[in-house]
Amino acid sequence: MFVRSNVFWELDGFDPDYFAHQEEVDFCWRAKNQGYKVFYLGNSKVYHLGGSTLSNMNPKKTYLNFRNSLFSITKNLPRRKAFIVIFIRLLLDGIAAIRFVFQFRLRHCWAILRAHLSFYRQFRRMYGKREKAKFILKYYIVKSIVWSYFVNGVKNFNILVKD
Repeated sequence: MFVRSNVFWELDGFDPDYFAHQEEVDFCWRAKNQGYKVFYLGNSKVYHLGGSTLSNMNPKKTYLNFRNSLFSITKNLPRRKAFIVIFIRLLLDGIAAIRFVFQFRLRHCWAILRAHLSFYRQFRRMYGKREKAKFILKYYIVKSIVWSYFVNGVKNFNILVKD
């Protein structure tokens, strides 16, 4: 990730309440909300040693992904959209938890419950971080990525954006 240092510090850098998962997504979303341009190079190759901070089989990764994405929605969506999206996300998370039960991945189901409890405990603080947001661009996709993927069979983000 490349970012101008003055922009990084103006936006208070990565949120320390995130750990190793989605802090760059939150940062880029905040940058977009402040009117900065965010680019990506889809054909880039990243070489690094090891697979990730936590493996996909680690319930802590599940916990952090579910919790931190709820944090990002709370902090970065406009108020009129945030509450309905959070409600729907909590319902979809419940479905994901049930799916984990049927897959006999009970520790991942428990991770989702823990993520929700942590989100509820920290909601007021996360919501308070919205004060700095100007929401200039209000960049977000209204469509359900889950619906598009599982029901409509859309497997690529660029196709989702074009629809």
